[in-house]
Amino acid sequence: MSAPSPDTQLARYSFQRKLDEIAQAKGRATELVSLYVPPAKQLSDVMAYLRNEYAQSSNIKSRTTRKNVMWAIESLMGRVRSFKEAPANGVAFFVGRKAIGADKDEPVTFIVEPPEPLGTYLYRCDSTFVLDPLLAMVHEPDTWGLIVMDRAEVTLGLLRGKRTEPLRNRQSLVPSKHGRGGQSQHRFERMIEHAAHEFFVKIAEMAAELFLPRKDVLKGILLGGPGATKEYFWKEGYLQYELQQKVILPLFDTGYTDEYGLKELVEKATQTLHGLEITDEKRIIQRLLGEIRKAEAGLAAYGERDVQHALEIGAVDTVLISEGLRKQRVTFRCTSCQNEFVRTLPDEEIDRVLDEPCPKCGQRSLTESSQEDYVESLFRRAQESGAKARLISTESEEGEMLAKAFGGVAALLRYPVPPLPTERPSAAT
Repeated sequence: MSAPSPDTQLARYSFQRKLDEIAQAKGRATELVSLYVPPAKQLSDVMAYLRNEYAQSSNIKSRTTRKNVMWAIESLMGRVRSFKEAPANGVAFFVGRKAIGADKDEPVTFIVEPPEPLGTYLYRCDSTFVLDPLLAMVHEPDTWGLIVMDRAEVTLGLLRGKRTEPLRNRQSLVPSKHGRGGQSQHRFERMIEHAAHEFFVKIAEMAAELFLPRKDVLKGILLGGPGATKEYFWKEGYLQYELQQKVILPLFDTGYTDEYGLKELVEKATQTLHGLEITDEKRIIQRLLGEIRKAEAGLAAYGERDVQHALEIGAVDTVLISEGLRKQRVTFRCTSCQNEFVRTLPDEEIDRVLDEPCPKCGQRSLTESSQEDYVESLFRRAQESGAKARLISTESEEGEMLAKAFGGVAALLRYPVPPLPTERPSAAT
């Protein structure tokens, strides 16, 4: 399986990071409002619903909770009014006041246009924001070709992320088995086999028409159906050779060959598809480990300093980045001596560094000059050096190892690069 494009990976990472930020907001009571508006929902109906909720919220017993909920709904109505209609995939609003300690709170507002269409309308008032419908969209919406078939019928479609999209259905003209004996029986059997052959050729033509224009984004083709017809179709090589190579094995048994059969095929293949992605990630991490274990310098680097150095000299083939990495690349500047330095830090440690003395002059006059998401900076630097970048999930043992043992970043190299010497602590650092 080929890695998704850098833009696709970054979009997925940014979406997950936004959800992480929303999930951190906690209310002191049920005063955080989540609103999911699907693409087909009329915004006038949404406004009517919110006005009713606003009126109902006046009955909340707690004065503070009542005030915060009414503020959230009022703010939410203002946000909804800014849209003329729901976006193509719908939109999710998260509005309320999050607790910040010492019995204090602050307003928060998030507006998310999801990568896939929202399926249902939802309004919820709780102590946390409701994220389940969006979390289901976190993984990259891969595209797979779908074929369910037997001698009587075929349906072709696409699986985009979690959506099954039927494309073409065709009934065959293959006659059923004939009960006559003698020469008549043999003649009819030949007619049946010829008709079946013609139908299989037609299926292959439809598959070429529908799937070949998408071959560069098509992860693979899932082939299913009742009985042995699908095996015969695949083994005899009816599909165009590029599509034949994309068929995922084993083939899948389904009871239907219509639109319901496509959904049944997807259900049967779910574990296989997930396993393919995890297996591919395990393979690339195992390759990294094999290079690290070599007695002489292998084609691997890991850790921020060594990977950054390898990128700077153009030695990196592929940067491997943990999806769980949550850091910022921050440039600090001292207003006293104008010294600048860069550190890679978790979000929560940035304020701590601002309180530290300048490593050059010792004055406590540090300011934040610039900030860039660390993962995004790795993708940018990889692109600048002609390297590939690959996000690795933490769902496998190998992916978890990348996150914990190697600081979430490693690289496969074009040629060996000796590791940098260990930095010695000094008064300046």
